[in-house]
Amino acid sequence: MNLTKQTIDQVDLRHKRVLIRVDFNVPLDDSGQITDDSRIRAALPTINRAIDEDAVVILCSHLGRPDGHPNPEFSLAPVAKRLHRLLNKPVVFVDDCIGPKVESAVKQANPGDVILLENLRFHPGEEKNDEQFSAQLAALADVYINEAFGTAHRSHASTVGVTKYVKVSAAGFLMKREVEALEGSVENPVRPFVAILGGAKVSGKIGVIKNLGGKVDKVSIGGGMAFTFIKAMGFEIGKSLVEEDMVDLARQIHEQAMAQKIKFYLPVDCVVASSLEPTAETMIVPIQEIPPGWYGMDIGPASVRLFGEAVQNAKTILWNGPMGVFERDAFSRGTFALAHSVANAYAKTIVGGGDTALAVHRAGESESMSFISTGGGAALQLLEGKNMPGLAALPDRPY
Repeated sequence: MNLTKQTIDQVDLRHKRVLIRVDFNVPLDDSGQITDDSRIRAALPTINRAIDEDAVVILCSHLGRPDGHPNPEFSLAPVAKRLHRLLNKPVVFVDDCIGPKVESAVKQANPGDVILLENLRFHPGEEKNDEQFSAQLAALADVYINEAFGTAHRSHASTVGVTKYVKVSAAGFLMKREVEALEGSVENPVRPFVAILGGAKVSGKIGVIKNLGGKVDKVSIGGGMAFTFIKAMGFEIGKSLVEEDMVDLARQIHEQAMAQKIKFYLPVDCVVASSLEPTAETMIVPIQEIPPGWYGMDIGPASVRLFGEAVQNAKTILWNGPMGVFERDAFSRGTFALAHSVANAYAKTIVGGGDTALAVHRAGESESMSFISTGGGAALQLLEGKNMPGLAALPDRPY
């Protein structure tokens, strides 16, 4: 599937001022060090293309949720240092994203220079999609490139508003790859097509389940959301996570899948804990035997084998959502084992962003996946078949 929007390789960047909206919302540890720079690396082809064209490259991004106020905890200064190392060239960091200081830095820049602006969300105008803020951003550039797939589902100034005020807009290479990989996997998959869905809640994935309903051959459900389905089957789930208002819907989804001859897999066993404390007692039980008062925290070894067998003959695998509380060692085995199974399948493997991408990274299988999305919420919205404001704002591809 080809992206229908205008892309970076179709616009003239030569000696232009190019504003690139990147997604540098990277995780930082307590000392302000970047713990995973994959989102920065993912934007390098687009940044390098602009550098090669002797453009003045102006990068803008958000980081975290500073709620419209400057907050040193969410500064992009550490990103500037990492970017300098990755590009092997100086990166000018400006401690604001609009105003005289920024305008001066852009004016003084030479062809091929790279400028990184401070966190867009230090200004309330960013998340409000404020017209004046959008116009001030646009005034910095001749060309605007949206490379931030992770925020393409948001109607913000730097993803939507800016396109009204700049002459030329286009999608970056990463945006193009993201949309084509995710949409392509759903709209025209090589079969058998297997979807693995996990994470905490059915409500968060309901749109994806409905959109994939008539398109998948098999679906495996794990994570916290599985317990809503298990309860819908009439089993005791103890104190496991459940969405009471979703139980009837879960039952309908299950019955509909069976009626459509979709192979629908739920966990057959799980790892349970006596409490949510790190020192709690744990054990493995069949799903029919979860003790009252205990918490389901991960899929068990029999479920790992079942889900692993379900992907063995797959040709396309789409995975969004972990199988348990993988951040804790005692409950990471299900998710990590499934990561190995998916990696070893002779298939096109597409991993939704967010927690799933982190889990695959921790399992040491990132290099073995065909495509790992950089956007959690954005990937979900695209897989639901919903409109993406940041994408819709870009002009269509010229034919």
